[in-house]
Amino acid sequence: MRTQRLAIVGAGPALCCALVLTGCSSSAPNPPASSSNSAASPTQSQSSQPSSPSDTPSPTTPAPSTDSPFSGRPGGLGKPVLIVKFDNTPNAQPHSGLTKADLVYIEEVEYGLTRLAAVFSTDLPSVIGPARSARISDIDLLAQFGKPAFGYSGSQHKLHPLLAKASIYDVSGDAGGKGWFRDHSRRAPYNFMGRPAVIMTRAPNASGAADIGFQFSVDAPAGGSPVKSVTATYPGSSAKFTWNTAHKNFDIRLNGKPARATEGGTQHATTVVIQYVKQYDSGFGDKFGGRTPMLVTVGTGKGLVLRDGLVYPVTWSRPILTGGTTFTGADGTVVTFAPGQVWVALLNKKTPAHVV
Repeated sequence: MRTQRLAIVGAGPALCCALVLTGCSSSAPNPPASSSNSAASPTQSQSSQPSSPSDTPSPTTPAPSTDSPFSGRPGGLGKPVLIVKFDNTPNAQPHSGLTKADLVYIEEVEYGLTRLAAVFSTDLPSVIGPARSARISDIDLLAQFGKPAFGYSGSQHKLHPLLAKASIYDVSGDAGGKGWFRDHSRRAPYNFMGRPAVIMTRAPNASGAADIGFQFSVDAPAGGSPVKSVTATYPGSSAKFTWNTAHKNFDIRLNGKPARATEGGTQHATTVVIQYVKQYDSGFGDKFGGRTPMLVTVGTGKGLVLRDGLVYPVTWSRPILTGGTTFTGADGTVVTFAPGQVWVALLNKKTPAHVV
């Protein structure tokens, strides 16, 4: 949310009354040049002149915001959307290009492991990856972005017909190799990488970044409580977010270790959302017997928003599949996010996050 400033127009010029002196006789002396009557005349002359239009400030209308509706970063509004599935096992480290994402989702998959769905729009990195396979929950999750480009590496054959009907432009390796390559300095299958600029040539009509319910403000809303860290624990994975006072963001640890970035350093989030969701067996699974949970992201539920070293209990609401998700506090007002990269951990509502 942005504060609009309006110029204040000053009051009109004051009216002055002229003092007329009538002499009693022709012999009365004229007033000296230094008299108070003469001293007042410059003031009378100035105040009797009307204000010039150029001297009067006019109200101004702020230019429409072009900030990203996904991260609040400048210039992101309307840019084509690319969503990529990242591996999130220790073998995937370091991630390439993830620091450029506007928004990152954590999704549980088979065996309690997790994958990342990274949303790119404001800035496209030169390389992304390692990419991994799509899941049934992606279809519902991505529907709020219109018809984005969706990049991934493989999927179950049973899922192919559903992906074909989904509101996406399939720019996966399955649908064509253009823009994808193997990084032989990494071990397979954790080496399937992509070049976003090339990949996006396959989806020239991908939807632009538009409202998905998030609101941003540099000022933290009232009602937050101090927080040091929050940990989202999955059966076979974890994500920990620790407030870094010096850098004014959250340091990220994935699976017990710092989340490293190919670009150097580690991953950070400006805003973290713990979104508690209902989960059930989707009917999909891998050839080894692992079952894929379905994550319900349409409807309503509870959660937490972390920003500026504060935590806010929230209620999330996404009434329709094609609509966005809002996060409101106890008083019903929207809890704004801090501008910058947002991470949303989709967490089974039966396993609350650990907050310190």
